[in-house]
Formats: sequence, C-alpha cells, structure tokens
Amino acid sequence: MDERKVGRLELFAGLSKGDRRRVASAADEVDVEAGTRLVHEGDFAYEFFVVCEGTAEVTRAGEHVAELGPGDFLGEMGIVAHARRNASVVATSPMSLLVMTEQDFRGVTRAMPAVAARIERAVQERSSALVG
Repeated sequence: MDERKVGRLELFAGLSKGDRRRVASAADEVDVEAGTRLVHEGDFAYEFFVVCEGTAEVTRAGEHVAELGPGDFLGEMGIVAHARRNASVVATSPMSLLVMTEQDFRGVTRAMPAVAARIERAVQERSSALVG
C-alpha cells in the first residue's frame, strides 16, 4: 500500500513518514465490488479494515446499524476482545480498503500509541452502544 494514501486516512493522521511507511508495509489495499460481504456476524475476527473509498452497511441481527464511508474502520472490536464479529458489513458501492491481519494490527497498535488510543476510544464507544 502507498504510504501517501495511509496519511490521508483520519486514523493515521499526524503520523510521521516512517510510521506511515510502517502502516503501509503492514497493510494490503483491497478493492471489492458492491455486494461484497466484508465481515459476517458471528465469525471469528482475523482482519482489520479501514475504508479508503466507497461505502458499506453495518447490520446486526439483520437490522441496519450504521453506514461506513471513507476514513471509517471496522473489525477492531473482535481483534481487541478476541471475540466473534458482533455485526455484518456489506459493501454498498465499489470499495477500496486498507486491510491488516490481526498480527499486523497488533504490531501497529503496539508501536503507535496514538493509533492505539484512537482505536481503543472507538472500541469503548461501540461497546457502550451495544450495551445501551
């Protein structure tokens, strides 16, 4: 993946060029068509995704939960909690995604506290929404 694209994503904003390069080397850029299921509720979590381009719908138990677009990310909750996916996500348009394996995700968050803090805040917010 191109480190310049990494730098345009809000999650990685403010990282040094070296850190952006590290994220880029740990990630793959994947393009998918509309209708592609990115994650399935109940499956084990092995990947982390950041939306570079396009949109997706999040559903839980068949009910609409959210729309995702450029800069949004998904898959972190299952990886952080070592849990199954709590929602399904389907592309609603062609998408370009930054994708990291669980191992690469953990390496990046260990090495980059600012990124880890942003992801942890999202996990807390999303966990609260599940309970509330």
